[in-house]
Amino acid sequence: MVDLVSYKSIMDRYKNLGGNSNVSEYEIGADHIIVKFLGTISTYRYSYSKAGQNQVESMKKLAQAGRGLNSYINRYVKFKYDR
Repeated sequence: MVDLVSYKSIMDRYKNLGGNSNVSEYEIGADHIIVKFLGTISTYRYSYSKAGQNQVESMKKLAQAGRGLNSYINRYVKFKYDR
């Protein structure tokens, strides 16, 4: 059983510098990025094999910058997450 009091998420909080993103958190892996959106407990894993290396690397940069990730996902990789 997980102790929820001491449990710390390994996901990073998305900075949302633009102020209007639905992205709340993200986690960067070697060949993927996992994204969590506001209002849901679900996470979405975008990998090289499904979304493409260039797209995933762009998403990693946007996530770390804290701006543009939600728009990028909606425009280029919306349904290309691992199922």
